[in-house]
Order: sequence, then structure tokens, then C-alpha cells
Amino acid sequence: MEWKIPLADIDFGVEEQEAVLSVLNSRWLTMGGVTREFEQAFEEYVGVKHALAVANGTAALHMACLAADLQPGDEVIVPALTFVATANAVRYTGATPVFADIVSLDDLDLSPDQVELLITPRTKAVIVMHYGGNPCDMPAFKRIAEKNHLIIIEDDAHAVGSSFEGRAMGTWGDIGCYSFFSNKNMTTGEGGMVVTNDDAEFERLSRLRSHGMTTLTWDRHRGHAWSYDVVDLGYNYRIDEIRAAIGLAQMRKLPGFNMRRRFLVSLYTEALRKNSPGLIIPFSNPRGISAAHLMPVILPAGVSRHDFMEGMKSRGIQTSIHYPPIHTFSAYRDFIPRLDGILHWTEEAGSREVTLPLYPGMSETDVNLVVESVAESLNLQIS
Repeated sequence: MEWKIPLADIDFGVEEQEAVLSVLNSRWLTMGGVTREFEQAFEEYVGVKHALAVANGTAALHMACLAADLQPGDEVIVPALTFVATANAVRYTGATPVFADIVSLDDLDLSPDQVELLITPRTKAVIVMHYGGNPCDMPAFKRIAEKNHLIIIEDDAHAVGSSFEGRAMGTWGDIGCYSFFSNKNMTTGEGGMVVTNDDAEFERLSRLRSHGMTTLTWDRHRGHAWSYDVVDLGYNYRIDEIRAAIGLAQMRKLPGFNMRRRFLVSLYTEALRKNSPGLIIPFSNPRGISAAHLMPVILPAGVSRHDFMEGMKSRGIQTSIHYPPIHTFSAYRDFIPRLDGILHWTEEAGSREVTLPLYPGMSETDVNLVVESVAESLNLQIS
């Protein structure tokens, strides 16, 4: 249908068009010099030693799990309130994801306290996901990891541009993983980035990205090598020059995008509190600086989410859910034991959360229309 206000939208202009045409005119489309320029720009942006552009965010997570040397029998504590790729990446290695709860309905990030309770002798790593771009309590996770000799993998799919205590999300843990999917704060259509400050991890990640090979086609094209060895079981997780060029153009806009997003979130928060006081607005007092990827709200208990979202749809406002908890999916219900009571806040959020539209191109009038539609859709049910 034609939405008055969609959930998300991209900002592409002449910069992205010219970047793509430049690659096409160069006649080198596979991973090469533009990709390396993209990686170097990203390294500088987040303040990390090594960045590798990859095919998508899931590839970044899988590579991180492989670089962490996850094996069958290992356990990895992950949030249940995240996109399924977070847990799938663990299963790709044969290791087992163990689901932990969020902090509360006010803070949809992973709970450090429950993570600590779930640690067993088999626990090898924890994956934190910065929900909606809102930083997790990384000092707490660092203490837990150091005490228990755990690897920290950061799922930064929402968090490009987020920071805490002056440090970018993705650089707090051992490996950070970003997504540039089409609804993200910056997009390449499909694409991602994996980052680390560890030289050995970087070398392994580099091989994993491209079939375990010791040199790349780009190296041989430039005359820097004429053959290669295969020293690891690698994958074809490379990005291409077209997407890397788009990524470079988007990165130049990213600080402005994120500033606009944070401004819109502040408008939403003030107006929703005034017009729909029964709503819970998570992250009203954010920890650090958020990339403001999502605008989640928690409906009052007893309100039908289906009816609320249908009411928004009838007014031309697209909404979504972030997320159906992973442990409720068919592919996971039989994979894990029953989790009665362990994921209380996750299940509350999973049944009551609604995501409102948020993207830099929204106007203040758009925000007001969404807020009015929220109030009308709620009042129809509550009255």
C-alpha cells in the first residue's frame, strides 16, 4: 500500500549515483581499492585498528563467531530480543545460544545481571546487541567477561554512530559487527562491517572473508602476487566495489543523519508523553549517545497490539515489531529447553512493543501526525 509515513526511508542522492558510476567506469567491480577506502574511513570513524567490509551483517556475526573459535559444546549467551541472525550465527558454528533477558521495559538492552547468572563452565562468549542503537552497559559486561574469561562480540546492527564514554560501540568488545541493510542508519542495500583491534583476529577474519585464501584477486590484479594458498576453511563473504562506493557516500552523511534521528526521538518523546501518557517509551534516559535507529514504544497492558497497528495502518502510518523473541520461533522452540519465567521482560516487550516510523527525512509535521495517530488508535481501544 501507499503509506503516508513509512517505517523507514533511505536518503540517496547525486553523491551515491556518482559513486556508483565511478565504479562502473573503472571496470573493476569486485572487492578492491574502493572497498579498502571504505574500510579505512570506517576505521577512522569508529576509532578501531582494523575494519573489514563484508557481504552483510549476518556474515559479520558468523565470521566473529568463527574467529572466537566457537565449537560444538560451547555456549554463547545472547539476547532473546534481537533479530534471529544473532542466534543463528552461533548455531552455524555448532555452538549453542543461551537466551538471556533484557533489563526492563524501560531498557530493552541485554541484562548484565542475568548474563552473569547464566554462565556455566561451557560458556565461551556473550553477544551483546545495542537495541535501537542504545548502548548496553558495556563496563558491566567487560567486568563479567574478564572475571569469567569470556569473549565479547558486539552486534552493532543498530549502533553505527552510537558511543558510550567517548568510545564507539563495536570497539568495547573483542569483535564488533555492523549491518548496512536498507533500513539501517547508513545503507549499502546489503553489506556489513566487522571490526577489531586484535591483529591476530584481523588476520583470521581476513582469510575467513575470502575462502581462506592468502591473497586476493585484487592483489593479483595489481601485480602484488601471482598465486595463493588456502590455509583455512573460508567463505565468500566479500562485499563488492559498488556497495563499498555507496557506503563511502553514506558515511559522509551519517553524522547528520544520526543528529537528525536524535532530534526526532526527542520530539517524539515529549509529544508522546503529553498525548499518550499510558505508553512506556524505552531509553527515555539513554546511556551514552544513541544512533537512534528505532523509535520503540510499549503499549499499555491489555491493549491489543494487532488492533493498535491496524488503527495506525488505517491512518497511513506504517509500524513494525522489534522483535518477536527468538525463543518463540518454530525453529527454536524445539531446539532449546523450556524457559519458563527466565525471559519475563523479553516476553512482555515481545507482546507489547511497537516500532514507530523514524528516518532523517521525517518532518516535525510527520512526527506530530504519527503522535496524533497513536493517541487516536489507543483511545479507540481504551475508551
